[in-house]
Amino acid sequence: MKSLIASLRSAGTAVTASLVALATCAALGALAAPAQAADSICGQYGTTVIQDRYVVQNNRWGTTDAQCIDVTDDGFTLTRADGSVPTNGAPKSYPSVYNGCHYTNCSPGTELPKRLDSISGAPTSITYTYVDGAVYDAAYDIWLDPEPKKDGVNRTEIMIWFNRVGPIQPVGSQTGTATVAGRGWEVWTGNNGGNDVISFVSPSAISSWSFDVMDFVDATVARRMAQNSWYLTSVQAGFEPWQNGAGLAVRSFSSSVLTGGGSEGPGEPGTPADGPCAVSYTANAWTDGFTADVKVTNTGTVPVSGWRLGFTLPQGQTVTQAWNATVTPSSGAVTATGAAFNAEIAPGASQSFGFQGTHSGTFTKPDRFTLNGALCTVG
Repeated sequence: MKSLIASLRSAGTAVTASLVALATCAALGALAAPAQAADSICGQYGTTVIQDRYVVQNNRWGTTDAQCIDVTDDGFTLTRADGSVPTNGAPKSYPSVYNGCHYTNCSPGTELPKRLDSISGAPTSITYTYVDGAVYDAAYDIWLDPEPKKDGVNRTEIMIWFNRVGPIQPVGSQTGTATVAGRGWEVWTGNNGGNDVISFVSPSAISSWSFDVMDFVDATVARRMAQNSWYLTSVQAGFEPWQNGAGLAVRSFSSSVLTGGGSEGPGEPGTPADGPCAVSYTANAWTDGFTADVKVTNTGTVPVSGWRLGFTLPQGQTVTQAWNATVTPSSGAVTATGAAFNAEIAPGASQSFGFQGTHSGTFTKPDRFTLNGALCTVG
């Protein structure tokens, strides 16, 4: 492991939290008792449970210098973060909180791993506290694998960098930009020697945000770094410090998984979906453009009011105009919203809309649609 990390450092690659597993899989212990007020953890791989549903881990995998976290029922604070490591290599650690499974340690009651095409939404929220005088990133990690894996290295890691302080960069190189979940991001892709990594880097610090994990999953699938037949195994939020870091904190964290009619797994109960649905997507493509006609059918027993159809345009496709609905943003994970005159879909009825766009490369269709959070069948 030391030789692997050394070689990655010499290549100038910032190794992310996925190497935690490679370095420490044999060292992880059983989950500790639920955290009480100011529960302090200084053990290298010490863990505890908060809210009876999430795991907090110290995860000091990349240094022998001391690190401690104080854990409350809301999150944790990094109270000691001694030492530093070169900024062109791996971080010192990944103190974090997670929902799901991490090297056989599964959070209590979690339904993860869960197959992606069975998930209609995965709402989450996070609040961070940042500090000066340190080099670090604030990273929200999403782990995907072709199998319902509860241990070992996953195939693809999605990193969402909420903040970047100091001369550090994600794994690989910047390969573009994207709008995901209504925000603009730098997109970096690469491989850290153990798994593929796609990183979405915010151009400015985000301290608190509520979003849907599936927006980033869809953007990753669109870039062919995952498939809808794969599994979501865990989501994790924390910090990767290179130098210092005392005072960094996760003030709050929530995560839930919605599958059609509501929530499964830990987290607050989900909002029930408006009902089952079916989507017909007919496209006409030429060299560098296309049109799409979309029919949305309410196959449930209750009306769908204020309908919103979510889907991800494959990479290279951009919407230039739409009719009978608004489609925003113009690429990546998009949402089509009905107009005032067609905002309701009665049981057994349908509404249609269309759009025109440009594309590059081989034209493909979206293969996953959600209607107001409910996963639709595609015909």
